[in-house]
Order: sequence, then C-alpha cells, then structure tokens
Amino acid sequence: MYTKEELIEFENEIAACFDDAQIRAPVHLYNDNEEQMIEIFEKHNIGPEDWVLCSWRSHYQCLLKGVPREELKAAILAGRSISLCFKEYRVFSSGIVTGVLPIATGIALDIKRKGTTNRVYCFMGDMTSETGMAHECIKYARNHELPIHFIIEDIYPHAGAGTRVQF
Repeated sequence: MYTKEELIEFENEIAACFDDAQIRAPVHLYNDNEEQMIEIFEKHNIGPEDWVLCSWRSHYQCLLKGVPREELKAAILAGRSISLCFKEYRVFSSGIVTGVLPIATGIALDIKRKGTTNRVYCFMGDMTSETGMAHECIKYARNHELPIHFIIEDIYPHAGAGTRVQF
C-alpha cells in the first residue's frame, strides 16, 4: 500500500513531466483526498479480484489497486491519463462523464450471476453523482442487490466534504 507522501510524490512527478512537455494530452491530477483514498482501499480490503472503475482522475486508484508505478507512468506519458485501463489489474477509467457507471453496474451484475465473491468499486465525481445515469445505476444496483460500491469524490475536501462512500 502506498503512503500519502508517496501518492503526492507520484502526482508531483507527473506534473513535472507535463510542465516539461513530455505529455501531449490532457492530465487530471489529484490534489488532496490521499488519506480518504487509502482508507477506502484498506477498509474495504480491495483485492486483485475486485474491479475498480473511475473517471478521468484515476492515478491514485491505479496505484492503490496494484498497477506498477512505472507501468502507470508510461501509460500517462503515452497520453492515456484520463482513460487509464489495465485489464490485468481490473482497472478501467474513462474521460466520459458517466461512462464507467453502466459498465460497473454490468460487471457487478455478471459477478452476481456467476456467484463469485469479488466486488466492484465505482468512483465518480460529485457532479457526476447528480446525473440521471448515476441515479439509474445506483437504483438498479440497489434493487438487484449487486456487489458494487459507488464512491463519490469531492475535489474540494477542505470545503467541508471530501471523498464519501455511498452504499
């Protein structure tokens, strides 16, 4: 597991690469919420068989899920920062605002149908959580008792919120 300082160090390294024009694509960096992200991964014991789906801000989730630091950095340098996907680590992210929500719900439905014990963790921004797609996916997951956790992230944790876990 990474420490808060190691996560911040990684993002600072990526920011320096962007500033040096080594990255020719959009990059969405984390700032704060390190402690909350670590807590979520530890509290829920998110393991190799679990799925993590997230939006365009997913560097911390990738690292905490087990994507090797250098593999993640290479993908970011290749221009995939906002759409990082690592099938072998069961990580999928998308730059489309609600893009991962129905995919996460579908994966959870498949897990339930197969009767396996892995779970899905779907991270979304606070504004994404206000969309109709979020409402429909959360409602469907709840009504069908799917093995999924929806996590709403707030990019302004010092404004009184922070990363919040729903369900």
